[in-house]
Amino acid sequence: MSKLSFKPLADRVLVEPAAAEEKTASGIIIPDTAKEKPQQGKIVAIGTGTKDEPIVVKVGDKVLYGKYSGTEVTIEGKDYLIMKESDIYGIV
Repeated sequence: MSKLSFKPLADRVLVEPAAAEEKTASGIIIPDTAKEKPQQGKIVAIGTGTKDEPIVVKVGDKVLYGKYSGTEVTIEGKDYLIMKESDIYGIV
C-alpha cells in the first residue's frame, strides 16, 4: 500500500470503513439500498493529539465507532471517515 498523503490534525483519525455485509447469515443477498452503514473500520492515519489528551489508537488498529460518527471524505480516489478519537468506542 502506498503512503497516504493526508495527515489529520490534533485528535482526529482517518478510518477506512469495513465493507458492508453482502449476505445475511442464512444466505439471503442484501441489496445496496438495504445495506447498513458499517460501524467498524481500520485506522489509516492519526493526528498528533492534544497536549492534554494523547492519541491512544495506532495506525492499523481495527476499531468500532458510532453509527453517525465522522465525516465522509474521498482521498486519492478512496472513501474514508475522518472523526475525533472520542467518537471511537473501542479497539477490536
